Amino acid sequence: MFRIRKVLNHNSVIALNSDDQQMYLILGKGIGFNRKPTERIEARPEDTMYSLKETSERGEAMAIVKDVAPECLEVADSILNAAEQEFGRIDRSILFPMADHIAFAVQRMKKKEEIRNPLNADIQLLFHKEYKVAQCASALIHEAFHVDISNDEIGYIALHVHTAIEDEKVSEALKTAELVRFCISLIEQETGRHIEVMSLGYNRMMNHIRFMVRRILTDEPMNLNLNQYMKENYPVSYEIAQRICDELGRGMKRSYHKAEIGYLAMHIERVLGNDPEGTSSDKL
Repeated sequence: MFRIRKVLNHNSVIALNSDDQQMYLILGKGIGFNRKPTERIEARPEDTMYSLKETSERGEAMAIVKDVAPECLEVADSILNAAEQEFGRIDRSILFPMADHIAFAVQRMKKKEEIRNPLNADIQLLFHKEYKVAQCASALIHEAFHVDISNDEIGYIALHVHTAIEDEKVSEALKTAELVRFCISLIEQETGRHIEVMSLGYNRMMNHIRFMVRRILTDEPMNLNLNQYMKENYPVSYEIAQRICDELGRGMKRSYHKAEIGYLAMHIERVLGNDPEGTSSDKL
């Protein structure tokens, strides 16, 4: 049983749970219609409840709920519903920072302020399922606020969706995308080749670097070492890979396991038009 503390709109209320004496945001169609503070209500199976004890990079949940329009909370909730259908169980506490981001995005759009996302193409490829889910925000935001959200903003929302399915903060997911872009740019510079964003080679390279960054952050070693093979048979790609790993390590202020060089060299060789026999692995 809940006792209403505040009605936000027809579809959202803040209420006190009589069982644990904690405050919750309850979202559901008509949950607040004709309701008044102090009224007792039961949460229905179709309603979603969010603890207001949560704290995120963007602040405390209660403060966010007070600052943003309730429609932003509803939009975020609908996006999370879509994410749950795609990925199964998710961390719904991301609702609050996502709603806060949507509120600022809507504010910018109403002022005709366009925010560029230079990593949008990388985000779309790195987190393609999350990006697909985030695209539903376009229709939801248009219906709620009568503004059109840009693809760049969808990219940022995709990062929030990613944090709902992975134990990773939005800032960390963005940093991963930045590091991938940094490495790809270095490879293009070293090889003198432009890597087409939508190409298979880029996709393979991007995913490899994504997992390499994760391994460096967690100090996870590689199971196999291709260094000697790649150094002897593909010395140019090996030297490029070594310089890039050194730059990446310095940029991340972390040491890396030397076996990373050989695997990165393999992917560089692919970009150059080869596929080293016996070393192919799309998961590395």
